[in-house]
Amino acid sequence: MTSRERVETSLNHKQPDSIPMDFDGTAVTGMHVSIVAELRKYYGLEKIPVKIHEPFQCLGYIEEDLQEILGVDVSPANGPNTFFGFENKDWKKWFTPWGQDVLVPGEFNVTTSTKGDTYLYPEGDLEAPASGRMPASGYFFDAIVRQPPLPADDADLKVEDNLEEFVPIEDSIVAAVKGKVEKEYARDRFVITNIGGTGLGDIALVPAPFMKHPKGIRDITEWYVSTALRPEFVSKIFERQIEIAIPNLEKLNGACGDKIGAIFICGTDFGTQDSTFCSPDTYKNLYHAHYKKLNDWIHTNTSWKTFKHSCGSIPTFIPLLIDSGFDIINPVQTSAKGMDP
Repeated sequence: MTSRERVETSLNHKQPDSIPMDFDGTAVTGMHVSIVAELRKYYGLEKIPVKIHEPFQCLGYIEEDLQEILGVDVSPANGPNTFFGFENKDWKKWFTPWGQDVLVPGEFNVTTSTKGDTYLYPEGDLEAPASGRMPASGYFFDAIVRQPPLPADDADLKVEDNLEEFVPIEDSIVAAVKGKVEKEYARDRFVITNIGGTGLGDIALVPAPFMKHPKGIRDITEWYVSTALRPEFVSKIFERQIEIAIPNLEKLNGACGDKIGAIFICGTDFGTQDSTFCSPDTYKNLYHAHYKKLNDWIHTNTSWKTFKHSCGSIPTFIPLLIDSGFDIINPVQTSAKGMDP
């Protein structure tokens, strides 16, 4: 079997010739840059500085030589920008706080506090408020909440403020994704894409670390509170997101068609270490209809599979996610209650 056939066979609930492997196909199936370097060392590969292609989690790019050894079957085809709003290009050297020489994008600009914390800036703009912080002893960045004061009256909240980042996809991004799709498809890889815009309340994105001056509800705690106290307002945000996302998906489908195997839809975490962030009823009332509309459009108009990630303890939510139309569920936190396979 080719890599693509192996993954497609598994996703169609049939037996492949071997277990499909996805390392680095998405932001939730990657490896920390330090692990990539250690694997290269273990397998006796050329010693090179590993690229940090996803700076939020400091994920390392897995070069072709290591991909071959690991038996990677899945290839990503994403837009050019990182979580912090700058492109993966113009690579430069950076010495990490944990003592590793790596390569980072040219607009990966940081400052260091007197305590040794590292601060990263949206779009690489050192004049803007920092949007990411890595503690002195850390290995990845945490989003910095930069929420402006909210109106005293909820009636004055504006849905548009939480929609600034959801816009029609640019032709240049579609062209870039198409180029990656065609390259990886020609290698018989299973291609997964992520163009953004479909993450309903993805808590990694709510603070908008890629924006210089985000508006709206951007505080993580405030967002979770809003799902309980302002569900109608949050639902309106989701509704508008889907209205913007579907034309973007239509445009992507027109450019890439069946060469895309799957699309990353959402990384919203529904689980804590021991339970869930909300009840099944809240999921059904607030999230289900929006996910269903999106998944139904994709399944009606494309051959793509849809991919949903969630951390935490979500055994009670897996049937709900299936009912919402997701084909691939990525519950990676096996240390959470009830999640040990």
